[in-house]
Amino acid sequence: MNPSVPEPSPPPENEPSPVQESRSLQSVAALPPASSDAPVPVPARNNGFMTQHEVQVQHAQPSVGSIAAHRPHTVSAVVSDLEPDLDADLDAYEEADGAGAQLPQNRFLDRERSWLAFNERVLELAEDPDTPLLERANFLAIFASNLDEFFMVRVAGLKRRIATGVATRSASGLQPREVLEMIWARSRELMARHAACYQEDVAPALAEEGIHLVRWGELTEKEQARLFTLFRNQIFPVLTPLAVDPAHPFPYISGLSLNLAVVVRNPISGHRHFARVKVPPLLSRFLEASPGRYVPLEDVISAPAHLEELFPGMEVLEHHMFRVTRNEDLEVEEDDAENLLQALEKELMRRRFGPPVRLEVEESIDPYVLNLLRRELKVSEAEVYPLPGPLDLTGLFGISRLDRPELKYPKFVAGTHRDLSEVESASAPDIFAALREHDVLLHHPYDSFSTSVQAFLEQAATDPDVLAIKQTLYRTSGDSPIVDALIDAAESGKQVLVLVEIKARFDEQANIKWARKLEEAGCHVVYGLVGLKTHCKLSLVVRQEGETLARYSHVGTGNYHPKTARLYEDIGLLTADAQVGADLSDLFNRLSGYSRRETYRRLLVAPKSLRDGLIARINKEAQHHRAGRPAYVRIKVNSMVDEAIIDALYRASQAGVPVDVWVRGICAVRPGVPDLSENIRVRSVLGRFLEHSRIFAFGNGGEPEVWFGSADMMHRNLDRRIEALVRVKDPAHRASLSRLLETGMSDKTSSWHLGPDGEWTRHAADGDGQHLRNVQEMLIDARRRRRGKATP
Repeated sequence: MNPSVPEPSPPPENEPSPVQESRSLQSVAALPPASSDAPVPVPARNNGFMTQHEVQVQHAQPSVGSIAAHRPHTVSAVVSDLEPDLDADLDAYEEADGAGAQLPQNRFLDRERSWLAFNERVLELAEDPDTPLLERANFLAIFASNLDEFFMVRVAGLKRRIATGVATRSASGLQPREVLEMIWARSRELMARHAACYQEDVAPALAEEGIHLVRWGELTEKEQARLFTLFRNQIFPVLTPLAVDPAHPFPYISGLSLNLAVVVRNPISGHRHFARVKVPPLLSRFLEASPGRYVPLEDVISAPAHLEELFPGMEVLEHHMFRVTRNEDLEVEEDDAENLLQALEKELMRRRFGPPVRLEVEESIDPYVLNLLRRELKVSEAEVYPLPGPLDLTGLFGISRLDRPELKYPKFVAGTHRDLSEVESASAPDIFAALREHDVLLHHPYDSFSTSVQAFLEQAATDPDVLAIKQTLYRTSGDSPIVDALIDAAESGKQVLVLVEIKARFDEQANIKWARKLEEAGCHVVYGLVGLKTHCKLSLVVRQEGETLARYSHVGTGNYHPKTARLYEDIGLLTADAQVGADLSDLFNRLSGYSRRETYRRLLVAPKSLRDGLIARINKEAQHHRAGRPAYVRIKVNSMVDEAIIDALYRASQAGVPVDVWVRGICAVRPGVPDLSENIRVRSVLGRFLEHSRIFAFGNGGEPEVWFGSADMMHRNLDRRIEALVRVKDPAHRASLSRLLETGMSDKTSSWHLGPDGEWTRHAADGDGQHLRNVQEMLIDARRRRRGKATP
């Protein structure tokens, strides 16, 4: 999802990189770096982590359950203790010096306004003439889809809390009603901008490139005749006009469906009648009238001759398009649900009947029809959004997929990570052998998911020495090779545990389907802990190697979804490290059985230790700074709204610690406020890929500490989800992730900057009007250079 800009040029030979003076621009972009690129590591200091030495630990009971219980086994590992307290020396930092000092009341930006600002940044990419044309259409569709979900979940939830009297003043200080009114006003402005961008800019530009998005009246007679035949044969049979009269109550209008409000008159009685026609959602949104000319489906349905076919013998007086958004957030009382799967299926059926939260209408709608819709749907005037047609521009997703590569971002195909590349062999690489040599740090989509994580699980499924696979699944695709590999493993007799999060929002139905398919294949399927979503991204493979059991692990920031792995930016670690393996065994045992473990060797796990662990490290940076030691905090997340974390950042800033926050979406931090946050910078990067990784880096007095994992800094992640961060041990990997964070935050990188007033300002060009470098394009170019295909 990057704006299209020229490829970045390396700095002059005598000018050091703004990221690291000793490295060139392309080495900054390369992630992970070659070992020779890594800085010389400073001597390790024991900061509560175990001093490593070789030991043999004899397990009385294998942590993988009953597998191979008849075989002798040991775990040969670099460990020092099976019960470490990772944060033992951080207890003193759980509260910062002066933690009781009063911070200003207005220190948090409003969450909902910040989300709208995020979607405005998406809109700015659609408005940017430097973005390839079909990508602009795609960003228009993304904006519309994002806003749909915002109303279905956030606005609906806010309305529900107001109605039930449980809504409280937000952290920003606004009353619930004030937040709702702000949302109505701000979203109205953005939707008007969005429609204008399509009508006045993108659609005309597409027409210049031979892609004409036209209305029915702009079609030729020949095109209309062709579409009439299509209508009679393929559209008319699936349409169902629904009358509204004393014998026919107002029909239920499903959420996000496009609808025709039709007014007809009986020529005999002279009575006017209202009818509703639903636009079939399974048909193509734009129909090709002739090569390069596309018309909205609703225009074909509402053509005069076609409406006469739907209402024979009646006079069609007028028709108008409308669309309703409903509350589609789920509420499942798990404590009272005997079977979570069945309870969720029932709730999914109820979702279709949630109360309306928005009514979109064509701006030409007749006042009588609008009043009728408002009355029957029970929506307020503030919830009505008159817009120029066509409504529902999510239909532009189909247009953006047209085969016009010259109007899109240059094609990029991810390559296999160099540490997993096939070497002088026609067979696939042995991933387990590679991991015994060293950890592999992956950066998707620049590193191929299919030849790394997917190949790891596929090899585990077919390897006769693999005894068990344990896996979390939050979202995955309908034709997932990950699911297929797990099924193959179970059918071959391996013990397979799959933790399926069936409450993954808007993927519930798909996850229920795959949970049942996995169960039928013999996998042990569990649904996590009551009251907590399982959001961590973990794989554990247990393999018999001689007389020992070896554990191979994957910890990531992204879902095990092969399709989104080509579009989402994520970090992952493949490792044979014994401490990580032991941590994952303990965590999976907690998720599938009964365990009260709260501390781990190389993991921070929510809801117990993650927030406190991060706050302790932030507080510790203030101590390092006061003592004159190197100190900084660098965070990359999707969302930053947790008040306790933000207050820790404010106090670190007050102590003089430089704090960088790279956030894709919501951010409640108010940077640049004197005596509060003048040492905090907040940046946002949006582009061709969706920035999705979560990384946390600390100066730690000169011994840098880096973590990454699944958790955003939100209440739901830290309090109501199972999330996991892993500590990065390899110095080269730490340096690589630190360079990524520095590059994203650099003033020479194209990004949006957040001001203390909550406004985001785009910085895409320097003072001379030259395009700033694009971090995603830099990383693409770095991968191409490795394969000898760099951009000229």
